[in-house]
Amino acid sequence: MLNRLPNARRGFSLIEVVIVVVIIGVIAAIAIPRMSRGASAAREAALKQDLTLLRNAVDLYSAEHDNTVPPFTALATHLTGYSNFDADAAQASKDSTHYFGPYIKAIPPLPVGSNKGDATFADGSGAAPQIAGGAGWWYNENTGEVKANLADGEVDDAGVQYNAY
Repeated sequence: MLNRLPNARRGFSLIEVVIVVVIIGVIAAIAIPRMSRGASAAREAALKQDLTLLRNAVDLYSAEHDNTVPPFTALATHLTGYSNFDADAAQASKDSTHYFGPYIKAIPPLPVGSNKGDATFADGSGAAPQIAGGAGWWYNENTGEVKANLADGEVDDAGVQYNAY
């Protein structure tokens, strides 16, 4: 059996506690920036994936409709529903005349920037692209081009404009 001194204290000294707190602070200073970069990189990857998905849906629609891209006024309906060859109407259910599609299950919301979370489209068929507030995606019905509907000042970690992806 061990003999202990009756007045011996058990616990940590102030120096030991300070050293542990400093070590935890150093680890936090290293880990937190890495985690935040990982989150922004994930949002950028999601934007690239969503743009690829939307562009592929427009391309497939165009291939099945004699190189005609979906109209801006009913873009979401034409991509998520069934359409006929003439591309004059789209509907939610398949029938004998509306058998093309759907090309995408749902329009994804914009994952980055000031219009984050919006799954609607802004009309980009004018002479120059105009970033309109309140719409997540920019669509040009003359060319079938899809972009993120964000201002030029909104950039990723590498300084690349989101609307240039």
